[in-house]
Amino acid sequence: MRQIGLNMMIAILWVLFQDEDAFRFPTFVAGYLIGLIIIYLLHRFFDQEFYPKKLWVSIKFLLIYLYQLMTSTFSIANYVLFREKQMAPGLVRYETKLQTDWAITFLTIMVIITPGSTVIRVDRDPNIFLIHAIDLTEKERKNLLKSIKQYEALILEVTK
Repeated sequence: MRQIGLNMMIAILWVLFQDEDAFRFPTFVAGYLIGLIIIYLLHRFFDQEFYPKKLWVSIKFLLIYLYQLMTSTFSIANYVLFREKQMAPGLVRYETKLQTDWAITFLTIMVIITPGSTVIRVDRDPNIFLIHAIDLTEKERKNLLKSIKQYEALILEVTK
């Protein structure tokens, strides 16, 4: 957060030092890019990662989540409209590496929002999720666990 504030301040100072008659967006962008270079050179002194990396991870997280949401939505629509086989609902246990309350809550929300699965219980002592899935064939179980591991890895990447 400090890096973003400093970058914005550098961009605004760049605009002010240009002594132009009015605010020019290209001048602001140039100042912002100069600020990015300065912050990249000094980011080790902030004891944080370079902030555009977190921005990229957030965008990647959003894209992966949207892909998972669309595929699972089509899967549920397929089950509802073209029910050729019996669904086999069931429960899955998943042990997570996440430690903070925020990260566990975020993972819980990600699982709940994805159609076809919901978190029934979270045990905080060993951090175990009990998840109900609408179809728990072996293939669907592997897909569910794979997507949860993807979410978990991205949350770990964002929070580190």
